[in-house]
Amino acid sequence: MSYFRIQEDTSAGHTGSIDASHKWGLPGVLDCPACEATWGDNSRTYPSVDLTPVTSLANFESAWPKPIEEYERMCELVRPLLPPGALLEPGAAFGPLEGKAQGRFGPLFTDFSEILLIQREALDKLQTDGIQGLKGCPTALRFRQRNSPELLELELLPIGRLHPKCLPPNPQPPCPRCGRIMHPLPDVPILDASTLPEHLDLFRLEDYSNVNICTGRFVDACQRLGLDGVVFQPLEVAATQP
Repeated sequence: MSYFRIQEDTSAGHTGSIDASHKWGLPGVLDCPACEATWGDNSRTYPSVDLTPVTSLANFESAWPKPIEEYERMCELVRPLLPPGALLEPGAAFGPLEGKAQGRFGPLFTDFSEILLIQREALDKLQTDGIQGLKGCPTALRFRQRNSPELLELELLPIGRLHPKCLPPNPQPPCPRCGRIMHPLPDVPILDASTLPEHLDLFRLEDYSNVNICTGRFVDACQRLGLDGVVFQPLEVAATQP
């Protein structure tokens, strides 16, 4: 099986852009007692998760960093509402994408934020074609134009990891308390074959949640159906040595 990274296509002639964020989110972590980092990353998104049953809901409306004890307490409030396979990290976001959208969108859309949007008709075509693991969630995007598209956010579960051969020698392990990865995404990512799913054609990496991955089946279907708006960067896949 071949795998590809999904990235923004700046040459397709589409002019679509969004200025939006998710309705709720976990805070970042302030001065982690284990690694001393203050950080948060909102690339781990679960738009299907409705936090309205949670008490103290106002606490989830700001991503401002908080002490790790508060972050961990809030994680436990959210955890029962997550879809199977979901993972949490500081800054994780939930609920519909809210904000402004404008311009001409392709069937698929992503930008620097790595949120992956899809038009309803394109989602229906891919599902009919047998692409596995597609979950389109409604957005709350406001358009100031006529004939605006129905954009859904694809909920991508975290699964799959990078192969050690593309990481620095003797890499420092993630922080045992907050989970922070200590080294940046490699310039040339290589996927670890033993960690890749057989039941999904679209997912995010577990260790680098801002990397959207698809299978060759997904790429072939998009090309056959004429679905543009993103580009597909082929990735090397390596087996783990016994």
